[in-house]
Amino acid sequence: MFEGFVDERVDVGEVELRVRHGGSGPPVLLVHGHPRTGATWHRVAPLLVERGFTVVCPDMRGYGASGCAPVRPDHTQQSKRTVATDLHVLMRRLGHERFHLAGHDRGCTVALRLALDHPDAVTRYAALDGIPVSEHLARANATFAQAWWHWFFFAVPEKPERAILADPQAWYGATPEHMGQEAFEEWRRAVHDPDTVRAMLEDYRAGLGVDRADEEADRAAGHVVRCPTLVLWSSRDDLADLYGDPVAVWRPWAPDVRGHAIESGHHMAEENPGDLAEALAGFFSAP
Repeated sequence: MFEGFVDERVDVGEVELRVRHGGSGPPVLLVHGHPRTGATWHRVAPLLVERGFTVVCPDMRGYGASGCAPVRPDHTQQSKRTVATDLHVLMRRLGHERFHLAGHDRGCTVALRLALDHPDAVTRYAALDGIPVSEHLARANATFAQAWWHWFFFAVPEKPERAILADPQAWYGATPEHMGQEAFEEWRRAVHDPDTVRAMLEDYRAGLGVDRADEEADRAAGHVVRCPTLVLWSSRDDLADLYGDPVAVWRPWAPDVRGHAIESGHHMAEENPGDLAEALAGFFSAP
C-alpha cells in the first residue's frame, strides 16, 4: 500500500498522528470514517497522485495507529472540533497552509468542522456518505433508529466496549477481500486495541452532545461553508433512502454545493476507487 508515500508520525499537540503522504501538486487531505484508518484510501490516493495532487492520509486521533487522548467527562477530547484542529495543525506542519479536503462517514463531519472553523485553509470540500450530525439527529425517527441504532448504543457507558472487544472482527464484519489484505491487517490490529475501541466510541459520544451543540450554534449564527462543496453518496447505502436528496440537506450549510451518487456500497473508497478518484480529481481541478 501507498508505494512512494512517506509514512510517519507527527506531533500535533495533545497526540501524535500517523500519516501517509505523497505526490506533488495541490494538496488534498483525505479523512477516513469509522471504524477505518487512513488505509481506507490506499486505492484512491495513488490515482489522485497520478492526477497531479499531493495526497495526505492520516489516521484521526483515536483511530488506527494514532494516539488516544485521556477521556473527559464531556467527551471533548474526541469532538469534531478537537479532531479538526489536529488535522489543521498536521497540514500546516507538512507545509500546507491551504488544501482541498474530503471526508467520509464520521470523517465527513470532522471535515465539515475543519471547513467551518478554518475557512481560510480549505479551498474545496467533498462530503462523502454523510450529512451534519445535527441534521441526522433532527431527522431521527423509527426508521433511523432501526437502521442506525448503534449511534445510541455507543453512547451507553462501558457496555459497547465489552460487546465489541469480545470479537471485533465479527462485530464490524470487515474482510481482507473487501479491504485488501494489508489494509485489513492494519484495521484488525486497531480494533483489537481497547484504547482505540474506546476512542472510536467516544467519537459517537461526542457526536450526540458537544458536536451537535457546536453545529446548532453554527446554524443559529448563520455560519456556512464558504468554499465550493461536493456531496457524494453510495448508491447501495441508505443516505438517499433516509433523506431523499442529500444535496438539498447540505444546501443550508454549503450554498455553493453540487453532488451525485457513486455506484458502491458504503465504503466507496474501497469498492469503487476509480469512480471516486475521478469525481474528486475533477472537482478539485475545477477553476
